[in-house]
Amino acid sequence: MSPATPAPESGGAALELLVHGVGGATPQDMLDDPRTVRITGDRTAAMHRRAEDLDAEEHPERYAARPVPEAYVWSNLTSGDGARALWLLLLPFMVANLAHWMRPPAQGRPGLVRLYGVLVRLVALTLTVLLTAAACEVALDLTAWQCAASTACTDSYSWLGFLSEARGGWWSAPGRRLALAALVPTLLVCLLWYLSNRTWSAYEAQRPPTGYDDPVAEPRAATAAAPATEGSTGTEGSGTDGSTGSEGSADADSADRGDDGPGPVGARPALGRPGFWYGRRLVARLRAAHAAAGFLTVAAALATATARHDVTTPGGSALLGRALQAAVAALAVLVLWVVCRRGRSERRLDLRVERALVSWLPGVSLALLALTALYAGWSRPGWTSGGALPGSVAFGGLTLAQGGLVVALGAVAVLLQRPGRDARTALCGLGGPAVAMLACALAGVMSGGVAQRVADWLDGPATPGMGDAGPRIVPPVLLSWQASVIPVLLLLLLVPAVLLAVRTVLAGRRLHAQVEADYDAADERDPVRTGRIAAGRARALLTDSAPVLVGVVSGATLLLGAGSVAGAWASGNVPGRAFDGAHPAIASLATATQAIGSWMIGFGFLLFVTWGRRAYRDASARRTIGILWDVGTFWPRAAHPFAPPCYAERAVPDLTWRMSSWTRSTGGRLVISGHSQGSVLAAAAVWQLPSATRGRVALLTYGSPLERLYGRWFPAYFGPEALRALNRTVHCWTNLYRATDPIGGPVRVPAEDGRPAVDAAVLLDPVAYGRTRAHPLPEPILGHSDYQADPAFAHRRGALLDRLPPAVPHQREPNSTANQGSSGRSSG
Repeated sequence: MSPATPAPESGGAALELLVHGVGGATPQDMLDDPRTVRITGDRTAAMHRRAEDLDAEEHPERYAARPVPEAYVWSNLTSGDGARALWLLLLPFMVANLAHWMRPPAQGRPGLVRLYGVLVRLVALTLTVLLTAAACEVALDLTAWQCAASTACTDSYSWLGFLSEARGGWWSAPGRRLALAALVPTLLVCLLWYLSNRTWSAYEAQRPPTGYDDPVAEPRAATAAAPATEGSTGTEGSGTDGSTGSEGSADADSADRGDDGPGPVGARPALGRPGFWYGRRLVARLRAAHAAAGFLTVAAALATATARHDVTTPGGSALLGRALQAAVAALAVLVLWVVCRRGRSERRLDLRVERALVSWLPGVSLALLALTALYAGWSRPGWTSGGALPGSVAFGGLTLAQGGLVVALGAVAVLLQRPGRDARTALCGLGGPAVAMLACALAGVMSGGVAQRVADWLDGPATPGMGDAGPRIVPPVLLSWQASVIPVLLLLLLVPAVLLAVRTVLAGRRLHAQVEADYDAADERDPVRTGRIAAGRARALLTDSAPVLVGVVSGATLLLGAGSVAGAWASGNVPGRAFDGAHPAIASLATATQAIGSWMIGFGFLLFVTWGRRAYRDASARRTIGILWDVGTFWPRAAHPFAPPCYAERAVPDLTWRMSSWTRSTGGRLVISGHSQGSVLAAAAVWQLPSATRGRVALLTYGSPLERLYGRWFPAYFGPEALRALNRTVHCWTNLYRATDPIGGPVRVPAEDGRPAVDAAVLLDPVAYGRTRAHPLPEPILGHSDYQADPAFAHRRGALLDRLPPAVPHQREPNSTANQGSSGRSSG
């Protein structure tokens, strides 16, 4: 299994750069040697070699028959210390950010591309507002407004006694209770801002180690179609420095004509643009806007409740309340302007800082919140709290806004479709709107789960909104309706789940004959062995059915969400009371769905908290969460600044630097070997290389999701045209896959221009059907793992090295990495 298996002798020194996939790996496992040394990097991400290979550059004659193996370990970028468990709170934000990158390819339609980006960013903004509103609901409404006004509730929870309205303490005034409770959502927003700022400093704010300061030249057609010029403003892709970003170009996904001279091909797709992995400016601007939106949400909750009382009370400070509400509205419009005005800038490194208007926006919003809290805390004799807190109707408005934005996003995605699109594109190009809907659903479940669980806790045995015996702590009616549709949604999902299960079983049976034919097992037929291999292949095909499930969930969520809003606004009551007087069966069904939904959403919230607590303490559970982030955080934060950070903004420059430094210092050949998600990082790093370096690099991918997942769900960046361009831009490329692999698959790049097809023949898994002299023990079904154990791996790697041009002798540079000690470790 050693990655250093001798390859055919040819061409001089060669480096094999290994990049692991999801879930992480240790350098000892990757290099198949317990004695490994970190040669460059830090504890977060680093290059490792075997101890015996530290001086490989000094003794190239030792490696004439095999490459020097070097492992890049990046798992700590997604699963590190216990604080990473807090990223679970950011799951809806991460999903919304994915929607930005899922748009269909669009050539010559810059206006629609800009509109698509604006709509996704607005969806992301509603998620921040929804999360903050949920915190306000729990702290201000359920606890400070309703529970503190109920003697039964404050008697049950003595720690709330100082807020009790019946006791008449200083904090018992409704405005003061609300002002004190506002600390909870305010601290939540501050926490999100802190996490985003901390990761921004470690990821986006780190300048890529390249010299790509010059803008990338545009193809003639794209330049003519994009009238935005240096110094232009008002377009989404243009920055304050006048640079035109991907969303401001005529073809955001088309290849830029690179400035790196001639090579195998001069095209540079979007992932190869100089500023693609440098999102400093956009994330800083969005972070300011979203933090301000969170503070303004809390200020609006305080100002609405207090101003409503003042308007109905003679001598009240109604004018001041209206002024504060107007100030909140004005700043909210400014937040929308900041979010909508500009998107990403990728064609040059953006090294500018934000304007004072954006930089001061969170501070001004926080100051306005403090003024609103002082206004609410004034003494108002006779003010008592009862019922729900005024302003809870905002949840309905947010739900409608999210639904409208998702529908508009779907319409734009349809308009972006172009003739001849790839039939394998997920959901016919509607993957972005569908995933945006899932982000809204996740946020709704999380926010509704918190409110329902707290209401259940404060209510004791009572069902929220049903008027049972107890304190009668009532969450917003809409949240009860949304909880009630969860059982309906699960029943709807049961149908495709059963159909997929039946189809998988039938497919496994149909594959029996194919399995026996592949192994030529007519003479040693083993029905049990055949059945296991066929079942493994059939289960691997389930990945291709993911678009169906996503489409069903998203469509059903959209329709059920609309029904929830209509039911809540039409009845003004929870489902269990809205159908009083109806047929007994209907009334019983409504009551049951409300009770089951309330229990399920509360249980889901507890499960979520338990998982996060376990991940905080248990490194293995944190690695499991890290797998989710490995897939979801490959892309830069383009829509939501509070999403988990993009690890590729560190990993891609690392790999680019290493490949460039090796070829520059040794003149040798290089094969970058990527497994699973590592193959995606490898492809992105190759796109960033100058053409002279790409001409000395071979790409070996195995278990790769480049086409199966990324090509289908992100067609603008990994579609068929992009993958064919990658094959032309790298010197040579081979892809290995198995029929039993549920993640990796063929990349479907055909032979063209004298280049062979990228996909090798499908690997048999297991490598032997029964016991043989070479395999005396039964071989396991490996699926997605251990590709290097297959003999074809070393053979294909050797063939790639043989296709590379011979090593070019280079004069060693005095300050090169090779001369910084025998290990190559930087002295810094």
